[in-house]
Amino acid sequence: MFSHVFVATNDFARALVFYRPLLAGLGIAERFCDATKPWAGWQSTPGPRPLFVLGKPFEGEHQPGNGQMVALLATSHDQVDAAHATALAHGGRCEGPPGLRPEYHANYYGAYFRDPDGNKLCVACHEAAS
Repeated sequence: MFSHVFVATNDFARALVFYRPLLAGLGIAERFCDATKPWAGWQSTPGPRPLFVLGKPFEGEHQPGNGQMVALLATSHDQVDAAHATALAHGGRCEGPPGLRPEYHANYYGAYFRDPDGNKLCVACHEAAS
């Protein structure tokens, strides 16, 4: 369905410090990084798309949007917990701790946070606890 998802930053180096461990912990491999553009991309498996792309906006300064969120898939509740902890340890801000959200469906286990630029993210697992 998606070619790529682009998330903007005003401070590329700071954003890399946040996104590299977060995406690595979810098993998402970095495909490219070019600080001169600046942009970086992570590739889903089996790839080559969709990509998760991070970079400076083409026009002007980045402002996080109201109601916009990127949700990343986790394979377990433990992976959601670890991603949330990683996000907070690297400059993220909690927007909802890890937990079941049965209002979405019986097995929805998610955590919500903002990156250092204010972009809202979610990490969610749709499987029952193991």
